[in-house]
Amino acid sequence: MLELYPSENERKRNSFDAKNLKLALQALRKDGFVILHEVISTNHIESLRERMLADVDSILTLDDVPFQFNDGHLQQDPPPFPPYLFRDVLLNDFVVQITRATLGEGVKNTMYSGNTCLPNETQQPLHVDHGQLWPGLKTATPAFSIVANVPIVDMTPENGSTEIWPGTHLDTTRSHDEKDIKIAPEDEARRRAVVGPLQPNVPAGGVIIRDMRVWHRGMPNYTDTPRPMIAMVHFVRWWHTNKSLLFPIGTEAFFKDSPLTTITKFVEEPIDYISRNRKYDYQGSKL
Repeated sequence: MLELYPSENERKRNSFDAKNLKLALQALRKDGFVILHEVISTNHIESLRERMLADVDSILTLDDVPFQFNDGHLQQDPPPFPPYLFRDVLLNDFVVQITRATLGEGVKNTMYSGNTCLPNETQQPLHVDHGQLWPGLKTATPAFSIVANVPIVDMTPENGSTEIWPGTHLDTTRSHDEKDIKIAPEDEARRRAVVGPLQPNVPAGGVIIRDMRVWHRGMPNYTDTPRPMIAMVHFVRWWHTNKSLLFPIGTEAFFKDSPLTTITKFVEEPIDYISRNRKYDYQGSKL
């Protein structure tokens, strides 16, 4: 597991040097993920934390609470309007440097959502957000989609750090056209005999960058506090998406001057980010 801490000079440039960038790209290719530490302002995280923890109460009053697979694992969007839009979250230069080097020019963000692990003792089924592009491959293709997860509280195994299965992005038994994204118990046992899973510790201010094909699952939160985590998905430029991310008119300038293209639609009306998600037992890809 690779964990990178930007040096003082790298912080001044908002980019990794050639050596650390190479290490990050190697980790993504081999393990399917890399962890960046101390790349987001703690003040920005604290602002998001206060709002998102308050929003949990509102989401739990909905008639259709948007649980993912089972109760306790909540889909939750961050507030998509000022004063909660931060460049080092949505357009983080260190993250974009890595995803751009992996996915190429024209990399684009198609998601601004997340998941919140409520205090609970359940775990999600092991699953994959996105299988290989085609069935029957003998060798996995290079990455075409990467998720950047931003913990809003210190994330540990105790409060539900996501379980990650290193190297499973190279497994070719799962393809994009599968109707069910859950991993069968026999496949889980087969993989566990090779390399088992892990639950990383990621303090607030860090980011997990993960190939979308990596097997993973939400885990129990044994604390008394919800564990929110923002998710953004970066795709290669040729990937088609028919969904735009909604932001208020007047925030257009926020998204300029970045190599990352955010698929946006700017609207005048209030954005319903509390109740637009739905409960599901995830079948197939929704990306």
